Amino acid sequence: MDDRVIFEARASVLADLEARGVATAGTVSVLDEACSQRRWWIEQWPEGADFVAGLIAQDVQDALVDEHGRTGPTGLWPLCQRCDDVPLHALHIEPDLGGPDPTWVCDESGTEVAALGRLGSQIS
Repeated sequence: MDDRVIFEARASVLADLEARGVATAGTVSVLDEACSQRRWWIEQWPEGADFVAGLIAQDVQDALVDEHGRTGPTGLWPLCQRCDDVPLHALHIEPDLGGPDPTWVCDESGTEVAALGRLGSQIS
């Protein structure tokens, strides 16, 4: 298997973790575990390469919720920074199966916020 797909997906998710200030040793370990699990998945279904980045982002998001609950910046990663006057809420990846071209979308408004890996340079 060509690991470039996994490395590129890892780099995109790591960039988004860093953009939101939650790229700690613990969250990077969660990311590495998700990459390891998806490496096996992509070996079984090579045609799924277009989906793996979004799926890894979803895996990390789910693991952080499991670990931290739905509170604070880590449990709600990535936290929506666009909406005012609403309770804290997260973004989610669309399309739902992770690809192709995964995008972070606001849970409340449905607005596209940024492509995966680009939370540091959000869509205006």
